Amino acid sequence: MTQPTIRTVAAHAGVSKSLVSLVLRGSSSVSDDKRSAVERAIRELGYRPNLSARSLTQQRTDIVGVLLNDLRNPWFVDCLEGMNSVLRENGMTMFLADGRLDRSSDEAHLESFMNLRLDGLALVGTRMPSRAIAEAAASMPTVVVASRDLDLPGVDVVANDDELGTKLAVDHLVGLGHRRIAHIAGIGAVGDIRETSYRAAMAAHGLTRHVRVEPSDMTEDDGHAAAARLFDGRTRPSAVYAVNDIVAIGAMTACQDRGLAIPQDVSVVGYDNTYIARLRHVWLTSVDNATIEVGRRAATALVSRMSDKNSAGSLELVPPALQIRGSTAGTELR
Repeated sequence: MTQPTIRTVAAHAGVSKSLVSLVLRGSSSVSDDKRSAVERAIRELGYRPNLSARSLTQQRTDIVGVLLNDLRNPWFVDCLEGMNSVLRENGMTMFLADGRLDRSSDEAHLESFMNLRLDGLALVGTRMPSRAIAEAAASMPTVVVASRDLDLPGVDVVANDDELGTKLAVDHLVGLGHRRIAHIAGIGAVGDIRETSYRAAMAAHGLTRHVRVEPSDMTEDDGHAAAARLFDGRTRPSAVYAVNDIVAIGAMTACQDRGLAIPQDVSVVGYDNTYIARLRHVWLTSVDNATIEVGRRAATALVSRMSDKNSAGSLELVPPALQIRGSTAGTELR
């Protein structure tokens, strides 16, 4: 079956092609009778506007490109929920692409977004600077979400206050009597900030000599491997602060592999407060980084930038809160 065009809609409604275009653009210069005739023809024919053609005539598509670094991370689901609620309120939809930290894949997605002439771009999660990202950000309104890796002119950054979140985690563990608090670190700017903040928080409590850091790539498997190195060392930590919830799950599994009870033998704190942390059999104490609110504020910043493309870029940090559950408990001072 041949797809209806703007020309067939015009013939069906008994109006000109230019008048149909006015109706599609929401022009106020069309009479109610003519508008009703066109809208009725659109419904009866099942007409769908061609996005590429509309972008040429209206200079907009009402679509935002969202480039994620790994959709497998459950944190992104809540973030996208927050973004989508604001975009829908403004009559926009999202195109999602998952780069999984593959720069060549990122570049292909960005090129597609630019070719489609989308109205805006959201870069979500840890992403290394590249020429492709700089070119895309220069060609369309852009916001960086939940990452501190990119510093580009005229680009807004909306992220969690990782320094405060880390302080909340360490303060909580110290308040329970823990001294040997280890940290499983991550990658990118966020991983660096959380590690630096962990070291600062430990120093503020006079616990520098107990600082222990193991690296990870922020996956469950690497969290398990990092925790294994911590637990199999000469002095086992009594608590672990993980860079995110997924790493914390790996650390908890490493505890169980060694017959260590949580929280009786080892307390564990995660970061992100994803749905995984809230599962009853996990019940992980985690830093809630206001994921949905980060998404909402990022989308709000992007919509604002679409109407003021020449404004200076800004950094907005959303304050976190600590959600205490069953993975942490007190211990004797050590």
